[in-house]
Amino acid sequence: MTDTLVVAHTAIAIIGVVLLILAARVEPVIALVIGSIYLGLAAGLGFEKTISTIAQGFGDIMTEVGLLIGFGVLLGSLLFRMGALQKLVELLLRLLGPRRLPYALASVLSTIFPSIYVDVQLVLAAPLARSAAPGLGRNGVGMMGGALSTGILVGYVFVIPGLGTVSIAGLLGVPLGTMLLYGFGVGLATAVLTVFLYGLLLKVGFWNPDKDETAPVAVGDREPAGAVQPAGAAPGGGSGGAGGAGDGGGGDGTAKVAETAPRTPPLYVSLLPILIPLVMIAAGAIAEAAGVTSPVIAFFGDPVLALFVGLLGAYLLSRGVLGNARTNDALGEGLNTTGQILLVTGVGGSLGAVIGETALEGVLGGLFSADAGTPTLVAVLLAWLVAAVLHVAIGSISVAAIAAAGILAPIMGSLDLPPAVLGLSIGAGALFALHVNSNFFWMFQSLLGVTTRGTLKALTFVTSLASVVSLVIVVGISLVV
Repeated sequence: MTDTLVVAHTAIAIIGVVLLILAARVEPVIALVIGSIYLGLAAGLGFEKTISTIAQGFGDIMTEVGLLIGFGVLLGSLLFRMGALQKLVELLLRLLGPRRLPYALASVLSTIFPSIYVDVQLVLAAPLARSAAPGLGRNGVGMMGGALSTGILVGYVFVIPGLGTVSIAGLLGVPLGTMLLYGFGVGLATAVLTVFLYGLLLKVGFWNPDKDETAPVAVGDREPAGAVQPAGAAPGGGSGGAGGAGDGGGGDGTAKVAETAPRTPPLYVSLLPILIPLVMIAAGAIAEAAGVTSPVIAFFGDPVLALFVGLLGAYLLSRGVLGNARTNDALGEGLNTTGQILLVTGVGGSLGAVIGETALEGVLGGLFSADAGTPTLVAVLLAWLVAAVLHVAIGSISVAAIAAAGILAPIMGSLDLPPAVLGLSIGAGALFALHVNSNFFWMFQSLLGVTTRGTLKALTFVTSLASVVSLVIVVGISLVV
């Protein structure tokens, strides 16, 4: 099969999945399997290998994020039922106000808490974003979703120890200190400007809660599912604590009657099940970056163990505060939500695995070359374009960044561009348009309680906007260094 046909069939599969979900209203799981089967057969994998690749892709994603999702959702459900997230949101709203909260979330996630494990960041931060959304009004879910995706993914490609940043720096031979110096400023500026521009679009009607959310935030006399309640109140139910994947109500969509609220622990105690896993993961990442290797450090810094420790702490705390019955109810709601998230995330991994079997990465890599003495602006745009095309096609930010750096590293000497700026250009491109061929897309949709259309706005569009914003910043840097 020619290279052109490989690219064409991949594009048809991706666009077809989107159209099936948005236009034909096909369930995402079914649409993703159809797209995967089409691409496998059209690309010449054959019947047997197509099905085996779909199954293997599902299994690989479950190995990578299955336990993270399960532990994270259950942790969020327990914290929500204890009122911990509601009290934290109330505190943040009092300190920052609703207008500043999205900026604070995006800035902190991108610069102070950038992570090698973006899936962990998502499952821990999504309940907070969802709980805070009602305080921001009608567009609250859209705004907090955009801030969440901006913060997590901008930090991933620009700020140490984000995996995309570390990978780019290593392949291009850029010292981590230099990359941190450049990336911190670019990451912070990108996060703030992206949230600002996205907020302007929301004000003119870009977000439609009725179509973009599975449980729209109601403004007025009816409390929305997953809304922030007075400190100490028990949530009304549903899976809002796990990111609001359900509507939090009964079969007719109405909110459940809130239970009598028990005594709740102080906020700093309630948040320990989140803070302890973050410290464990951060310590492991810092030790690894510093070249310190130890089985003990690797064990306690493993994200799966860290989240399980957080879940165990939340479970014990919840039993002491809520009692066994309410704790088991919260876990039951979390388990119901987990099944939906795992299925759609796993099938998203299946599509990515089929794309990987088409050798698309190599096809795209052969399309790019550079001539000696390439002007600075052209070099920046070339690096951005290589990474952006790879990401749109492959569906992995880290793979796109690594592949782009690998393609450009041999010709770096012919590009009139400092290695650090070249790395920033690649990072900006790798951020472009995260969409349906990424398992992060489907995790985001389920955890935030938004539809596929809403995810395309709050994640795909926002990452595209952040990519372009950061490109402009990097161009400016390239002209002065």
